[in-house]
Amino acid sequence: MFAAFRRRLPPHPGRYRGPLGDVVLAGTGVALLLYLGPAPAHGGTALLAVACAVLILLRRRCPVPVLLTGAAVFMLTTALSRPPDGMFILAGVLTYSAALYSPRRSPWFHAVAMWGALMVTGSVVYGIDWWNTDQITTFAIVFGGAAAGDSVRMRRAYIAEVTERARQAESSREEEARRRVMDERLRIARELHDVVAHHITVISVHAGAADHVLRNEPDRVWPVLGHIRTAADTVLEEIKSVISVLRDPDEIRSTEPAPGLERLQDLLAGLRAMGFAVQHQQYGLPRSLPAVVDLAAYRIAQEALTNAHRYGDGEATLDFEYTADSVRIEVTNRIAAAGGHQSGSGFGLLGMRERAAAAHGTIMTGPVAGNLFRVQAELPTGDRAISRLNAPTPRDT
Repeated sequence: MFAAFRRRLPPHPGRYRGPLGDVVLAGTGVALLLYLGPAPAHGGTALLAVACAVLILLRRRCPVPVLLTGAAVFMLTTALSRPPDGMFILAGVLTYSAALYSPRRSPWFHAVAMWGALMVTGSVVYGIDWWNTDQITTFAIVFGGAAAGDSVRMRRAYIAEVTERARQAESSREEEARRRVMDERLRIARELHDVVAHHITVISVHAGAADHVLRNEPDRVWPVLGHIRTAADTVLEEIKSVISVLRDPDEIRSTEPAPGLERLQDLLAGLRAMGFAVQHQQYGLPRSLPAVVDLAAYRIAQEALTNAHRYGDGEATLDFEYTADSVRIEVTNRIAAAGGHQSGSGFGLLGMRERAAAAHGTIMTGPVAGNLFRVQAELPTGDRAISRLNAPTPRDT
């Protein structure tokens, strides 16, 4: 039975709490005017009660105009005859509402306006007889209402601010955890770079020594080759241990090799299938590239075309140029009317710069004349790339 009754209730009963409260308060105000204290001599109690009921019902929507209108009504009532005691309680209610719902925080101004209107009118009409102990009660009601309204207003603002901060903290907690994981992975990757660079240098030195020994003292080449094998095994173990830390325990391990430029046509076909027009031009003879350069070139082209698809007008141009000692990538697209490239997070551009830096290349991104956005990258290949990739980092030296 109780469940059936709850199903008949409106879906959001809280939204009716305020209007119902105003109706109850208006009815209470009418009762106070009619039955608390002597009735006015002019017999306009019913009209005054209706006016006060209307003001109470409108106090949330326009608190300050309601307060000023109420002050004018109370001044008129006081000027005509001795006002009923319930009117002063309603004056406190209107002052409370103005302090609580007014867009500007000025509770004491509201209290002074209401109390001053009553006191000035009463003093002019009744003279010294107006000032008695009842006015102390009026002062307490009016200024107490202003203080109570201001207190409730500050409490609600505090609760709203705390709730908003909690919501923001909850929404950013997962992002912060993800960022810390990425920072830790970046630190581990840098340590792996240092370890691998050291052992690769050892292998390179022993390989040079093996070449020398093999020519002059062939019998002594086996210990040198043993050192090379030991260093290579150490590198593989270090890489395996660090990669195991970087892997997500729940991720499915892929046996597919790292993507390279041989998958570029598949990337373009996928974009064209989504309605994105890409004009692809290739200059020079394609050739096999170092693994780091091949991966970086593919990822830069992929990220640049993704950004062009996301923030452009539906078309882009991709140019590849193979030179004697480098490969150059250029992606150009027209910027959409909303200025998309400037409204993104910037992580895509940062990722492309990191890819280019990993291959010891250079990259330039930004808008150009004609409302275009261009990404230009040059990655060294051949002997130039090998010499850069084997060069010690500032931390190694």
